[in-house]
This record gives sequence, C-alpha cells and structure tokens, in this order.
Amino acid sequence: MIITLTLNPSLDRTIEVPVLKRGAVIRVTNGRLDPGGKGVNVARALLANGVATHAVLPVGGTTGHQLVELLRAEGVPMTAVAVHAPTRSNVTISEPDGSTTKINEVGGPLSAADIDKLAQAVLNVASPSDWVVASGSLPLGVPDDVYALLTERFRAAELRVVVDTSGPALSAALVAHPTLIKPNREELSEAVGWEVLSISDAIAAARTLRQRGAAIVLASLGPDGAALIEDDGISLGECAVSEPKSSVGAGDCLLAGFLAGGATGAAALANALCWAAAAVEMPGSAMPTPAAIATRRAFVSTNIDSSRTLSLSS
Repeated sequence: MIITLTLNPSLDRTIEVPVLKRGAVIRVTNGRLDPGGKGVNVARALLANGVATHAVLPVGGTTGHQLVELLRAEGVPMTAVAVHAPTRSNVTISEPDGSTTKINEVGGPLSAADIDKLAQAVLNVASPSDWVVASGSLPLGVPDDVYALLTERFRAAELRVVVDTSGPALSAALVAHPTLIKPNREELSEAVGWEVLSISDAIAAARTLRQRGAAIVLASLGPDGAALIEDDGISLGECAVSEPKSSVGAGDCLLAGFLAGGATGAAALANALCWAAAAVEMPGSAMPTPAAIATRRAFVSTNIDSSRTLSLSS
C-alpha cells in the first residue's frame, strides 16, 4: 500500500477567468473546490486508478471539516487527526492557455504532539515495505528537520519513504536517506545552489542530492518532462499535452504514477509521465482516470542529450 502524510493540507478553490488582469473586475467562467495538499493529491490520484492508498492528514476548524467531507465524497481512505489550527485555503486562478496563478495560505502551526500523532497514524496502517509519501510545505512553527525525523522513524519500521518538499526541509531530509525524492526544477536549483538551465544541470543536481543521501531522484521538469536518476542509470522522458488546463497537482500525479508503475526504471517513468500529462488537461486539481491516462504515450530514453536547454516555464 501507498500511505500519504500531508502536514499542510488545504481546500483548493480553482477559478477560471478569460484573462487575469491586475486591478480589474473579472467575471469567473467556471470554478471548483477540491481537496488539496501534495500527499492528498497523490492519494486521490492513486484511488482514481485503483491503487491501494491511505491518506493521513491534520484537520482543524470549519475548513478542515469541509476537507474531510470532500475526501469522503471521493471515497479516499484516510485518518484525519484533529488539531487546533484551522486547515488553510488556497486559490488558483486559471486562464484558457493553461497559465495558473496560485495564492497559498501558510497554514496554522502544528505542535510536536500533533506531529507524533500523525506519525503514529501512519504506522498504525502501514506494513513493512509499504511506501510512505511525506510531502508538502511546512506549517508555521514546524522545524525544518521534521521530514528527516519522520524518515528515520518510518525507515525504522521498514517502510520505504518518499519526501517531496522544498527548501531547508528538503536539504535536512537528505541526511535521513529517503528512498525517493521528487524535486522540480526550481527545487533542484535551490537545493544545490546553482541554476538548472539544461538537462546536464538537472542530472548534475540530482546526482548531488543522491550523494547527500537520496537513493532515487525523480526530477519533474515541467514541459520538458522528467528525469529519473537511480543506481541503474539515468532516464529522461516526455509526454505531449495538447490542451493544457491546469498544472495544479501534475507533479503529484507524476509521483503517484511512478509509484503505481513500480517505482524504478523506464517503464515506471513512462507511467508517471502519462499520469502527469493527463492531469494537466484536467480542470483545477481533478485527478485523471485510467481512461484519460490510457490515451497517452510517453517517450523515455536512456540516450540523453544532456546539453539540451530547458524551457523557461518548467
């Protein structure tokens, strides 16, 4: 089973507008409300494709209650741990060309006791060799080493740990040797301290993070696809998107598809890319179904042109 732990979940409201113009009165063409947070999205994507999953998340206040109701409506198996701080709300403004503008709240504080309850909730449903996806931004007051401590605790229970976060929290987590990390291009750059402008840069950055402790690096590169760096070598792949609607949750679908596809090798990378491409053509943070994914074809190669320049929008 694949268990997800989301320390900073959210209610995600998506608003579609003809064009985003600062200072103007804009009429909304469509809107939707979805459960949000990296781990929550991974669980939703897995469930939509028949993969066994369980979401663990803190919830508080009326927004937390609404988040739980939305997840129940989707049928997501979960453990919702009650906390004092209210669950945050995020807003995404989406334009017809696929451009998205995200406005994210920080998220209320979690205590050490809250984090302990969340970790124990994961252990209560996990079995040895299960995957645990610990992901997302940190709420107020949560120390940067929280993912490192969680990784150590989960690895001691013989679980395979994915960490998908950014900034100091990602750097701190590496010393605990997570099985897999999934940085995007910007997070790669931030972690290694140099700008990632080419495939060569991305590979070098991923190798550096492996040297610091990550066993596998799945790097999402936006329109340029994704790169997989592991013991068996390097793979690079892409999957075409014809009508982009929203990139929200696409990276989470990439990770979900990779885990569902076996979590190693070119075949898993191809599966991941198909899931992500299908997600980009969905509104808001809607999750792609098997029917939507089945129409995709990803191209994965180990014969890599490492000098290729990456798109600025990745």
